Amino acid sequence: MTSTPAKISVQHVTKTFSLGRETFTALDDVSLDIANHEFVTVVGPSGCGKSTLMNILAGLEAPTSGRALVDGAPVSGPGPERGVIFQQYALFPWLTVRQNVEFGLRTTGVPKRERRARAEHFIELVGLERFADALPKTLSGGMRQRCAIARAYAVDPSILLMDEPFGALDALTRVKLQEQLLKTWSQDRRTVLFITHDVDEAVFLANRVVVMAARPGRVYDVVDVDPAIERDEAFRLSPEFAALRNRVWRSVYHQEGRTAALSGSHSPTS
Repeated sequence: MTSTPAKISVQHVTKTFSLGRETFTALDDVSLDIANHEFVTVVGPSGCGKSTLMNILAGLEAPTSGRALVDGAPVSGPGPERGVIFQQYALFPWLTVRQNVEFGLRTTGVPKRERRARAEHFIELVGLERFADALPKTLSGGMRQRCAIARAYAVDPSILLMDEPFGALDALTRVKLQEQLLKTWSQDRRTVLFITHDVDEAVFLANRVVVMAARPGRVYDVVDVDPAIERDEAFRLSPEFAALRNRVWRSVYHQEGRTAALSGSHSPTS
């Protein structure tokens, strides 16, 4: 747990779902504190409740018991202080990049001149200034995800909740977007909770890696990564990275002597 006041606090959260006459426990007594400006990744086997945890923090699901707090206040629904980014981009196909980024600002009544300036700033921040007037269908998958990130940033959330945002991308694009995300985060530090099933991605991005255990979902291990380490190719190839990766890998695949199978499935409790 962090020593500074928590930006996000998950306190003894349990979440159950009804499946016909049976009840399935997705999360079981999960507690986790995340400090302001911290970048935390969550990794674990399929069915460990990663996405359920994020949905609770996003206000899209309510816990069965326990509570989730943001800045000390209980989460009771979606809020502008939390930007949510999914794997599927969720862009409006009939709007340009600029119009997509401006959308949330327009719905909250931000004046045209201000929303244009803010949109331009974040479009440039993610490197899409040459494509501001392009429609999503003309962009690559990586560019669409950068547009989704810019849109989330534009409404000025203090927290980014990211649910496997790079999971559908090819390996090279994924690496480039990991580096782009860290560059953006270093310039405008938000608190980030990043869900992934990729161990390398979890270690490369995080200040802390939270490993979840499945059925029922719970915190199994927490691995600290020195925030002073430069996240570049040299780090990816270093003995330090290998040691961290191996520890997280063992925690995910060999929990309590069992072999946990990671998969790319996206069930409601993945």
